[in-house]
Amino acid sequence: GYHTEDVTQDARIGKKNIKVVALADLFDDRLAGCRAQLAKLGIELSKEMCFTGFEAYKQLLAVAEINYVILATPPHFRPAHLKAAVEAGKHVFMEKPGAVDAPGVRMVIEAGELAKVKGLGIAAGTQRRHMKSYQETIKRLADGAIGDVVYAKCYWNGGQIWVIQRQPGWSDMEWQLRNWNYFTWLAGDHIVEQHVHNIDVMNWVVGTHPIRAVSGLGGRQVRVGEEYGYIFDHFAVEFQYPGGVSMFSQCRQINGCRHLVGEVVVGTRGISNCKDRIKPTTGDLWRFREKGPNPYKQEHEDLIASISAGNPINEARAVAESTLTAIIGREAGSIGRASCRERG
Repeated sequence: GYHTEDVTQDARIGKKNIKVVALADLFDDRLAGCRAQLAKLGIELSKEMCFTGFEAYKQLLAVAEINYVILATPPHFRPAHLKAAVEAGKHVFMEKPGAVDAPGVRMVIEAGELAKVKGLGIAAGTQRRHMKSYQETIKRLADGAIGDVVYAKCYWNGGQIWVIQRQPGWSDMEWQLRNWNYFTWLAGDHIVEQHVHNIDVMNWVVGTHPIRAVSGLGGRQVRVGEEYGYIFDHFAVEFQYPGGVSMFSQCRQINGCRHLVGEVVVGTRGISNCKDRIKPTTGDLWRFREKGPNPYKQEHEDLIASISAGNPINEARAVAESTLTAIIGREAGSIGRASCRERG
């Protein structure tokens, strides 16, 4: 369903030099839905190029004509699919997060290193890295616009997202796979699956990943029914970066509460933020405000342009480190603390 959920009437293909060759999905009905949406754009795919089941990705990667794949399955499958795609010589766009556990993160890093050797590109769905507002703001921060960074905070506080109700005849496995967001083994919990966006920005600002989670909490306050699996509905974690920089992270998926998504960076000479929804008490010293292109489009544009130029971008390590940062936060929310020595 990646960005083909509802093709609007009279929609047109913008890039004539890109061809959809094949689709792969676990479920026939999901694949048929995607295929029907693409047909609205005049993209007709034969049944021979539509693969289903757990081995579908291998069949797709065996198609010689394919040179660019989009990995948009539940995150549990991301490391194995990324590794297989790189081994097959394909450029990759991979959705975030990179994995749901430390072994998966290591596989993403290994695949990224192999991609460098093979001259392949990897872009990740951390689309803020492709937004001009973030790029320009963080460039100014790196140039010292607010002095040395001493403290930062980030939020993804929103409401409940989609839920797939269990249907008669579904096995436990099928239901969990279809309702994957609510099972940690498939999605990593929402601090990893969703809040990784903001955590990635924090790592980008500081220029590295944290040493440890100093303290963390999390729990299930509202979402307690079977349809919500066993993930938490809120987390709050304090991270420590090298050099003593502290970062507070908070995420929530509870209806009826204040929505707050964004980041704030505090320096020795001021404060900056990338969203007007977060109002610092002393005002912004610097923030880029020019509206840029659609980042969900731009992340693909940037990857394709880099491939065409012969210098493909590779975001595997960045998304892997941000994913592992979020995993540390998840574990801290369960046990109260976690560090780089405990995370593997």
